[in-house]
Amino acid sequence: MQNHASVAIILPMAAKFHKSKDKQGPVAVNKKAYRNFEFIDKIEAGLSLAGSEVKSLRDGAADLSGSYARIQDEQCWLVGASIAQYQHGRSQHEPTRKRKLLLHKTEIHRIKTKLEQRGFTLVPLRIYFNDRGLAKIELALAKGKRQYDKRRTITERDQKRDIDRSMKKYRRQN
Repeated sequence: MQNHASVAIILPMAAKFHKSKDKQGPVAVNKKAYRNFEFIDKIEAGLSLAGSEVKSLRDGAADLSGSYARIQDEQCWLVGASIAQYQHGRSQHEPTRKRKLLLHKTEIHRIKTKLEQRGFTLVPLRIYFNDRGLAKIELALAKGKRQYDKRRTITERDQKRDIDRSMKKYRRQN
């Protein structure tokens, strides 16, 4: 009877330990994309990587600024993303090589039809590791913002910040 009680105590503690270990933020975020594009649809895709690239991603050495995704020969490719070389490895990879994105054919066809429309772009937003430890990339079908749209977004964000600041002040007084 004592064994069952100790197992009942240990198992929930082990589950809590794994949950906190699995939670990890994004490895790389494309901040410029959030400023320069309006997102229409978001897509999650896998990444085909070499071993040294995965280790480098786990160290957080990736940059998505200036990168984009392209569909060529019924396959999706990530172009312009930089994953730094892994310092402790023997075999090295090229940091800015094209990387294959893993998507289903139906997803590729759906994306391809949208990209053929005027003004759409396939932009990478972030690279992260999912619950199973696989490297994933979040892509967005996006339209470029005009300069006046960017200014409007900045003024709205500033106004919201000012309102939040004044509300915080008001809550302190009461």
